[in-house]
Amino acid sequence: MSFNVTEINRLIGVRRSVFPKDYSGERVPDSVVRQMLENANRAPTHKLTEPWRFVVFTGAGLQKLAEFQAACYREVTQRDGTFREDRYQSLQTKPLESSHIIAIGMKLDEKKSVPEWEELGAVFCAIENMYLTATAYGIGCYLSTGGITQFAEAKSFFGLGDEDKLCGFLHIGMPKPELPPASKRKPVEEKIRWVE
Repeated sequence: MSFNVTEINRLIGVRRSVFPKDYSGERVPDSVVRQMLENANRAPTHKLTEPWRFVVFTGAGLQKLAEFQAACYREVTQRDGTFREDRYQSLQTKPLESSHIIAIGMKLDEKKSVPEWEELGAVFCAIENMYLTATAYGIGCYLSTGGITQFAEAKSFFGLGDEDKLCGFLHIGMPKPELPPASKRKPVEEKIRWVE
């Protein structure tokens, strides 16, 4: 089995987050989103627990997501005194800027055969597979971990139980032709220590 290593390295090098403000409004083909999910399903997973769970919102589903998350945010934050009107308005409108949004969850293995952090690691590997697939197709996406992600009250809407985790929302859209330059990374040498 052989692969074009140069192309793989280039793909990883140009992968980036593309935010809804940089989407054109054109709909991403469902077939591309399905391929992103198929590749996510090939992520490494300890003891083959496959903890990732996905709920895909598109079309009228984006409005349902917007209404739910805004209402959930209002309920939780009015109770604890942290409500912000601008945040509430953003939760009502931001989902409508994307072609698709994938809610990403971690379903904890019932046998608890691996630690939670290993399950979370597998989910984030699945997310990277989606990022790379989107990049290969010329599609923009970014992972949002704010909003209602940490609200226990949100879990059941996405089919998750009390012990499961809502990990975030992958926003997907067709990018505008002119995007800001990709972010830079500090040299990898600054982050490595070799021991021989």
